[in-house]
Order: sequence, then structure tokens, then C-alpha cells
Amino acid sequence: MRSTVLEVRTGADGSVVIAPHGEVGDDQTAELRRALVHTVRKIRPLRLIVDLSDVPELDPVNVGSVAAACALGDDHHVTVFVDNPRAAVARRLEAAGVPHQRLRSAAF
Repeated sequence: MRSTVLEVRTGADGSVVIAPHGEVGDDQTAELRRALVHTVRKIRPLRLIVDLSDVPELDPVNVGSVAAACALGDDHHVTVFVDNPRAAVARRLEAAGVPHQRLRSAAF
């Protein structure tokens, strides 16, 4: 099993990008959730981008965490986008309540 690295960076426009690399499962749940909540509640950028281009699979708990981050972002005036999810992950995120327009570069 490949380990996951959670990369957090700030884009040139001030957006915060959280990019997990590898499989995101039970072991990484707390780290991903903590990064999402901290960014939305404390840093409060105009945009938070969750880049899933290097994530082959997202377990149900983490799908829920990303969906909850979108709702939390709305409450704190932070637009949350999910970039490059694989088709199966995009369908799960949409089923969990992530608005279709927040899923960018998703292959359905």
C-alpha cells in the first residue's frame, strides 16, 4: 500500500490548494479533515481547492469530509472546489452533496 502525502500550498491568486497524493483511507482521515477545517475556519481564503488528481480512491468517510468542507466553506464565505477527481470519486462526491459546479475537470 502506498502512503499518502498531504500537500498544502498557496496559489498565486491566494487560493489554498490541498492535494493528497496516494490512497486516502482510514489512516489519513484525521489529517485531511483537520487541513480542510483549519483552512476554511482559520485561514479563510477566497477559494479552497481540493486537488484529487493523484488520488485513485477516496473512502466514504473522506468523501463525507470533502462534502462537509464545501458546506462549511459556504458558511464562512470560502468557495471550495474539487479539482480532477476520477469518475467514480466524482459520482460519490456528488451523491454526498457536493454541487456539480464545484467538481472541476471531472470525467463523469
